[in-house]
Amino acid sequence: RKRLTPAEASLWSLLKNRLAFGLKFRRQTSIENYIVDFYCPQYKIVIELDGEPHFTQEQADKDQKRDKRLKELGHFVLRYENQVVFDHPDFIFDDIKQIMTTP
Repeated sequence: RKRLTPAEASLWSLLKNRLAFGLKFRRQTSIENYIVDFYCPQYKIVIELDGEPHFTQEQADKDQKRDKRLKELGHFVLRYENQVVFDHPDFIFDDIKQIMTTP
């Protein structure tokens, strides 16, 4: 998907060009059969942003199954509602930093 949602575009502006702790992030990356919103291969961090389509029980079940599989593969999955990007991007960076500093 080439077109970013407003939340994805906002977060990408904070992650691209190694702006987040010098880490390389990719967007729209394939892991097995899944396309993740953002991915840092160095720490295996997956960041998923959820808008309104994710607020159904059916989609929540799919997301849970997907997150479980990504975790089985050794990835750290960080999932946020879109509004967090606009209101509290520091929460996202705090979570990234915690992963980086956890032995």
